[in-house]
Amino acid sequence: MNRLELYEKLLATIPEIEMKGDANAYTAVNGNMFSLLRPDTPLALRLPETDREEFLKKHKTKLYEAYGAVMREYVSVPDALLKNTRALSKYLATSYAYAKSLKPKPTTKKKK
Repeated sequence: MNRLELYEKLLATIPEIEMKGDANAYTAVNGNMFSLLRPDTPLALRLPETDREEFLKKHKTKLYEAYGAVMREYVSVPDALLKNTRALSKYLATSYAYAKSLKPKPTTKKKK
């Protein structure tokens, strides 16, 4: 399975999550992104601070970087963990719950 297929399998663990994006696959709720998969970087998950610190230590990884900038609330998910849907699904659930708790952001897309 390629990384996008693994990401889709992970997202399927929470049926109400909808994958968005073409070149860069991502998920968002209420205008707040909470996961991102770009072709050239690890999967990024947005986690609340305590879970983030625990994840970074447990999985020996670092904060996610995109376009030369560190995204402070996002962790880089090691590819080995991306292959373990069951283990990663609890982090996805935490990320989704965290994003739902954030203040909604207006979307930039025009409604039809």
